[in-house]
Amino acid sequence: MQLTSCCGCFSLKAGTLFIGILNIVLSIISLILIFTLNVEWKTILIDALDQSIVKIIFAINLCMTILISTLLVIGALKRNTFMMLPWVVLGLILVVGVLVSVLYTSIMFFVNHAVINGILWLVIGLIDVVIDAYFWLVVYSYFQYLRYDKLNNRIDPYGRPYNYRRP
Repeated sequence: MQLTSCCGCFSLKAGTLFIGILNIVLSIISLILIFTLNVEWKTILIDALDQSIVKIIFAINLCMTILISTLLVIGALKRNTFMMLPWVVLGLILVVGVLVSVLYTSIMFFVNHAVINGILWLVIGLIDVVIDAYFWLVVYSYFQYLRYDKLNNRIDPYGRPYNYRRP
């Protein structure tokens, strides 16, 4: 499935730029919150990690999100699919990861008899998964549009036109 617009009224390019900038802004806010709030952070697989290590893992993840989202914004502006590719690949992995995390956390709430928390986590989490999937689809559709455009207009993967002249 390929979209032709973002939210029915914006171009795919505008949607892609919005998504990239939104990711950067939310990651910066999250970085600030991680180190200023006194919250106990946990991971799904390893519960015994020290809080400072968990914060560092989250911070590295957010820094990578900023880097990849910056590449997405630059790639969208320059019509460079090569720069957009890391976000396209990791965005899909993120959607699956968020879905697994939402389901796991909801199940753990239900197992621990916190039914209201489980239902809230499940509903809000699934809404987030749908929004993340839609954002990925917007970026992927613009990525595909650029790839198709490059094939038809003879533009190389780095956004430069072919200038081959035969003598």
